[in-house]
Amino acid sequence: EVQLVESGGGLAQAGGSLRLSCAGSGFRFDDYAIGWFRQAPGQEREGVSCISANDGKIFYADSVKGRFTISRDNVKNVVYLEMNSLKPEDAAYYYCGADILWSPCHNYNHWGQGIQVTVAS
Repeated sequence: EVQLVESGGGLAQAGGSLRLSCAGSGFRFDDYAIGWFRQAPGQEREGVSCISANDGKIFYADSVKGRFTISRDNVKNVVYLEMNSLKPEDAAYYYCGADILWSPCHNYNHWGQGIQVTVAS
C-alpha cells in the first residue's frame, strides 16, 4: 500500500523559507513520480511541483518558478520541496501525491494526509 507522510510545514514570515518533506513507504519509491499540490480555502487543489521517478523530469507551476525547488532522494525515499521567498498567497494545505506514471502534476492517484503552510505578511 502506498503511504505518503508530509512534514515540515508550519508558519513562516513573508520572504522566508520552509522545507517540506514527503516520506514514502509501502511501494517501490523509485518507480513513482512524486508531486506537491496545495489547496487554499475555497479553491481547487493545484499542482505546485512534480518530479519524475528517476529520469529528472520536473514541473513547476508558474506561480512558484524561481522560488521553489523540488528534489528527491531515492535511497531515503523522500521528496523535498524547498520553498523560498514565500508569499502570503503560498499559504495553503500542501499534499504529497504519487503516481506510477509521470505527468506534470496531473491525475496523481495516491495522496498523503497533507500539512498546513501559513505565511504571515
